[in-house]
Amino acid sequence: MQEVKITQNEAGQRLDKFLLKYFKAASPGFIYKMLRKKNIVLNGKKSAGKEKLSAGDSVKIFMTDETISKFRGESAMTPLKSTALDIVYEDDNVLIVNKPSGMLSQKADKIDISLNEYIISYLVETGKITEEQLKTFRPSICNRLDRNTSGLIVAGKSLKGLQVMSEMFKERTMDKYYITVVRGKIHEKIKIKGFLTKNENTNKVIILQKPKTDSRYIETEYEPLACGSNITVLKVKLITGRTHQIRAHLASVGHPIIGDYKYGDKKVNTFYKDKYKIKNQMLHSWKLVFPKMQEGFEKLSNREISAKLPEEFKTLFHSKNIKVKI
Repeated sequence: MQEVKITQNEAGQRLDKFLLKYFKAASPGFIYKMLRKKNIVLNGKKSAGKEKLSAGDSVKIFMTDETISKFRGESAMTPLKSTALDIVYEDDNVLIVNKPSGMLSQKADKIDISLNEYIISYLVETGKITEEQLKTFRPSICNRLDRNTSGLIVAGKSLKGLQVMSEMFKERTMDKYYITVVRGKIHEKIKIKGFLTKNENTNKVIILQKPKTDSRYIETEYEPLACGSNITVLKVKLITGRTHQIRAHLASVGHPIIGDYKYGDKKVNTFYKDKYKIKNQMLHSWKLVFPKMQEGFEKLSNREISAKLPEEFKTLFHSKNIKVKI
């Protein structure tokens, strides 16, 4: 027999949903059979599975350790070096990290190691979550950046943190700013609008001036911070947040991002790679501005969180004698 004590992270969900997470290799039919036979009981009583869990509830599992291990279907977690994380902010509910370019935000394949895995490893290593707790709740990132885009990613350490932060990104209740370097000279602040449609086969988006059936409205605001020889450093405010929005939107108005091989200028990219060792797209998720926050998140109320620029940016600015104040 094993007993699982429900924590705040598992509270609020139905028992059957909890059990399907706990027993990842089990079918719903198996779970309901175990409940009917009282091999799984809630607070010592037979349960239908529809009950809402509360912190402190007891779930007892009357099975052999071998059976439990089989239906959990989990292997031991491979520890990763948490020194790979550049932590910008942390509290009980939220972790904000400066992701380096080249790292995946989330897994694309089972064999991938992404920022999510580094975050979980860090939380286990520092004792902020246990491997036992990971069986029913996994901290996760709330926003994504392209592999070759650097900058701020927000993760929920607790269920509440995950829910609140994910909702904020969905409803766009925080302001998001990027720093980027583009081809050409820009001298004034501009807000551009359009419609975006994605080709799933090529994983590439197209910017339209008029809507189509499968298109989505986009809005991007950018402001020049400094100019060099035929390049401009921009501060970009992401008003809507669509796939590849900044990259494709800027390219559509004649100002592709330096180092962007999907939407950019191949000749320009080759020049900057050869002369300045620019290997990644010069796009950095720089700053988040939070509104007044609800109870439990007061430390983030009306606060600005920013991430330092990658060395590639600093090297390029120094080489071209570009003065950027941010």
